[in-house]
Amino acid sequence: MTAVVALPQKKYYRQRAHSNPIADHCIEYPRTPRCMDWGQLYDAYFHDPKNEGTNSPPSKQVEFADIGCGYGGLLVTLSTMFPDKLILGMEIRVKVSDYVTDRIAALRLQHPGQYRNIACLRSNAMKYLPNYFQKGQAIVYTMTDVKDLHEWMVQHFVEHPLFERIPEDQLTSDPIVAKLYESTEEGQKVTRNKGNKFPAVFRRIPDPFVENRS
Repeated sequence: MTAVVALPQKKYYRQRAHSNPIADHCIEYPRTPRCMDWGQLYDAYFHDPKNEGTNSPPSKQVEFADIGCGYGGLLVTLSTMFPDKLILGMEIRVKVSDYVTDRIAALRLQHPGQYRNIACLRSNAMKYLPNYFQKGQAIVYTMTDVKDLHEWMVQHFVEHPLFERIPEDQLTSDPIVAKLYESTEEGQKVTRNKGNKFPAVFRRIPDPFVENRS
């Protein structure tokens, strides 16, 4: 008889919607991106995960990071869309990150060979994001139902000299943008409540000072 693997139930992982990122959360984090042991999260992709303390770059890098991943809806969606890419969810809330980790573990058992490319890490992205990722990796997707927050994010990215906003007419061919609306649990709730959603996408541009020095 084959045992049925059930997905975790959110009611056992409930936590407040927000967590203070300035507070001391006693989070362990790597000293530099080269020190991060990605093998503990993506064992199928790292045959020798003992990179701690070495200067050699990892054999494969995380290419998608969902900051504040909530209950992992976007992670699961992106996993099958980009099966050859490593995708990381970062969530500061303990119970919520535990839920996503358990959800991924259950999905891997339900679908052997799938969902090996996603993982969830409890961390504080506001403080420690540079400790995990090399400089200049990202295209940044933002999505919120709060107009004031949307305008605040747009303002700061536009004013930053190393980012440029991608025009909306160029986003229609980006398959990720459509998933931002409905893949997350929060996005689905906003849809049910007939609320608005405000997306914006930004591209990291080369650092002219680095280019001049090279």
